[in-house]
Amino acid sequence: MTPRPSSSGPDPEKAAAKKAAAKKTTGKKTTAKKATAKKAAAKKAVSEKTAVKKAAVKKAAVKKTPARKAVAEKAAGEKAVVQKAAGEKAVVQKAAGEKPVAARAVGEKAVPAAARPAEPPASPASPAPDPTDRERLLAGTHHDPHSVLGAHPVPGGIAVRALRPFARAVSVLGGGLRAELHDDGDGFFSGLLPLDEVPAYRLLVTYEGTDQEVEDPYRFLPTLGDLDLHLIGEGRHEQLWQALGAHPTTHEGVAGTRFTVWAPNARGVRVAGGFNFWDGTGHPMRSLGGTGVWELFLPGIGPGELYKFEITRPDGSRTFRADPLARRTEVPPATSSVVHVSDYTWGDEEWLARRADAPAHEAPMSVYEVHLPSWRPGLTYRELAEQLPAYVSDLGFTHVELMPVAEHPFGGSWGYQVTGFYAPTARLGDPDDFKYLVDRLHRAGIGVLMDWVPAHFPRDDWALAEFDGRPLYEHSDPLRAAHPDWGTLEFDFGRREVRNFLVANAVYWCEEFHIDGLRVDAVASMLYLDYSREPGQWTPNEHGGRENLDAVAFLQEMNATVYRRVPGVVTVAEESTAWDGVTRATHHKGPSGFGGLGFGLKWNMGWMHDSLQYMSHEPVHRKYHHGEMTFSMVYAYSENYVLPISHDEVVHGKRSLVSKMPGDWWQQRANLRAYLGFMWAHPGKQLLFMGQEFAQGAEWSEAHGPDWWLLDPEYGAAADHRGVRDLVRDLNAAYRDTPALWRRDTHPEGFAWVVGDAAEDNVLAFLRLDADGTPLLAVSNFAPVVRHDYRLGVPDDVPAWHEALNTDAARYGGGGVANPDPVKPEALGWHGRPASIRLTLPPLATVWLRPA
Repeated sequence: MTPRPSSSGPDPEKAAAKKAAAKKTTGKKTTAKKATAKKAAAKKAVSEKTAVKKAAVKKAAVKKTPARKAVAEKAAGEKAVVQKAAGEKAVVQKAAGEKPVAARAVGEKAVPAAARPAEPPASPASPAPDPTDRERLLAGTHHDPHSVLGAHPVPGGIAVRALRPFARAVSVLGGGLRAELHDDGDGFFSGLLPLDEVPAYRLLVTYEGTDQEVEDPYRFLPTLGDLDLHLIGEGRHEQLWQALGAHPTTHEGVAGTRFTVWAPNARGVRVAGGFNFWDGTGHPMRSLGGTGVWELFLPGIGPGELYKFEITRPDGSRTFRADPLARRTEVPPATSSVVHVSDYTWGDEEWLARRADAPAHEAPMSVYEVHLPSWRPGLTYRELAEQLPAYVSDLGFTHVELMPVAEHPFGGSWGYQVTGFYAPTARLGDPDDFKYLVDRLHRAGIGVLMDWVPAHFPRDDWALAEFDGRPLYEHSDPLRAAHPDWGTLEFDFGRREVRNFLVANAVYWCEEFHIDGLRVDAVASMLYLDYSREPGQWTPNEHGGRENLDAVAFLQEMNATVYRRVPGVVTVAEESTAWDGVTRATHHKGPSGFGGLGFGLKWNMGWMHDSLQYMSHEPVHRKYHHGEMTFSMVYAYSENYVLPISHDEVVHGKRSLVSKMPGDWWQQRANLRAYLGFMWAHPGKQLLFMGQEFAQGAEWSEAHGPDWWLLDPEYGAAADHRGVRDLVRDLNAAYRDTPALWRRDTHPEGFAWVVGDAAEDNVLAFLRLDADGTPLLAVSNFAPVVRHDYRLGVPDDVPAWHEALNTDAARYGGGGVANPDPVKPEALGWHGRPASIRLTLPPLATVWLRPA
């Protein structure tokens, strides 16, 4: 389970206790302790927080809470007045203290009361909030604070109400006029302005030692329109991140930040942050209809501010939660969300313009998998951008796959327990810094894939788990919600808003960060209801089967949406079962009756497991396991495959790639080189985890990353490691220059066995064929002996063959056994072919031959 670091926001229980202590009956004396008064003086400073903090250290005066006469008086037959704290008659006066005049709307002429048209006198309404509203606002359970706070027409004028905890006084400013509001206690202030219309106004809030002139958040109309709310309610908002979250914006001519969050089970939601010293009392949000969305526009709040949502649960308790759609977070272990707006200017137009020229399965794809925090420990996104593109380009990889990207609290999870689905991890920089890294990779001609984790999320009590007091993002059935392997919670893929959250998230990374592909983690755990569950721990679907129909529908929707919106991207499934149609189009049904899942590529976990198992055996035993190297061709064209040697294969006692190989150090490296040559020639795309490209002997650790010192010329065995890296460079170069190795990866016509049953010899040979028939001959000898004059059947239309690559070359650290001259076919049929050639096969090596 992911550890739960302390939140940078307040403790919910302490906050609840503080609020309860503040709810004294109006009319009684409210005496603040000195420490509380110090905090009070600072509570509502926005634009001048430093000044407020200094003012807060002064000794606070103990004052009486005035009697709440307006609540006690009857509305009919009694005149409501706006009183000062001392009980004097309130007047609307100029700020400079000049003769009282009637208040007017900004930009309008002041109209004396006597000049107004005669009409029947109306009994003025009390401007103070209704006791029920007051109670709900203080308890954080009001669904519509804008109906109470702000300015509202009432009989007798315009009632203005403000909730400003710890303020000493609040006045309304408009058109050069100032009206001091009555202190109703507990942070409430109210007044009745003798106006016919609601004026454009500001509030002057007085704390001890400082005045703040601010906009009133409760005078603004909602910032979300009907279309956004309709799409959210339907679960079809494909750019959800533009509607929910925190967005700096200008609303009705005022700069500020719009806060929106989906919390349908909440009794109330408030915004808390550094701007209000983590006390959300004065910033309750309004509920927008039946969508479950809460909204509040806060003037004066801009990028860089920390915030969380203070949610009142159905049981009345409170919880402080990070924003599920926060686009930036604090650096872990801190957990607050950060208001963010991007000002990055992209420079990868050329890359994006040609990205969709060919589908991924018909283009060269050689992927270098990178754990960003440990590739070069200590580097930021921008520092990585100066080194990673150059390194990957030098080695000839076409793509990088980055892990982790989305924010996660525990580094040891490698990014696979996500809490910030819309925020790049802040460990390495801000979101624009991450954009810079992607941009630089694109400019270097390198595609960017990222690991994406929609299967589950951790239980941290400041994140998504029971977000609004009840299961929301997770399934309501505890057996369906709890992931049995990782101590996490599975998403409720049957809930349309949750599917929308995830589908939009996939689109977000591709559109906002120009990501070229998503490698989707743990697909198998999503597809099966009985995944890692014993009988009795799961319930069959409506057809009596074990397939998770909700997850199937989600994956189909996600893939269809991403491919429709972002041409040229590819989605890759980490799926380890025999599910039918992972990379089949969603509208094409297979034998099982399901439409395809719609992925572009699928990790070939079977090939990975079988081939590594074969290579781990001593050569003398390999003949008994020969089928482990040939079985992959039985199903090679059932899906569009990636051949993955990923981080999962070089951790947790599995040893590094070279350490899996048998024999002494020379044989281990020779086995590794032969294996890489076989892998690059096999149908499918390649993926290699960092450190394996230079035969690192130790397992990978996220604490220190690859052992770069092995390449230091001062190290005695550096040449051995550099030799393997040189081979990877040459493999990638030859691969990209040989269309036969990638253009027909998904077509059986692009592959033909020459000999697949030479188990006694530990030899495998096959042809890869381009669309025009141009061949490449790959021969692997997994025995530690040289095989002279080894005869292989070949086509009779190639006049001569030459070695294009030999993993036993001396420059790679091999023995240098080779076929230096062109090899001409003989008119002797062999292996069912009309001609044959005789080769010298190096020990523990793979040789590639092309037409001379």
